[in-house]
Amino acid sequence: MIDNFENEYFGIGIQNGKTPENLGVLWRSAQNLGASFIFTIGNRYAKQACDTHNAVKAMPYFHYDTFEDFYNHLPKGARLVGVELTEEAVSLESFHHPRRCVYLLGAEDHGLSKKAIEKSHHLVKFKSELSLNVSVAGSIVMYDRGLHKSRS
Repeated sequence: MIDNFENEYFGIGIQNGKTPENLGVLWRSAQNLGASFIFTIGNRYAKQACDTHNAVKAMPYFHYDTFEDFYNHLPKGARLVGVELTEEAVSLESFHHPRRCVYLLGAEDHGLSKKAIEKSHHLVKFKSELSLNVSVAGSIVMYDRGLHKSRS
């Protein structure tokens, strides 16, 4: 019998994404970098030319109208990792990724909602004074997860 709490997985998504093009790029990276699922909160995904691998058809995609709906449907045992430039956030370079987690990114212009920041089990940030494009930020997080670092 497989113990689901021993297996590793992660999902990644965007809260109130600003442009659909960013979603397509993030999801192409998610497919290449091992994500188990992708999601949006707020704005809906529309097929984009930049999603050349058609990642939205290659892995489960979920949409939630509100953060509360998303939070109530986190996979059992998964940790919520918010990606946000806050003083409380830990540097990605020293962060130990949970074995089972969901990465949440905010739109470039507003970031994560206050509720999302409060409910995140972990907050991570980059060595960057200004915010990054959301698809770039998500790709960096997933790449870092793929490095051989210990898990929490």
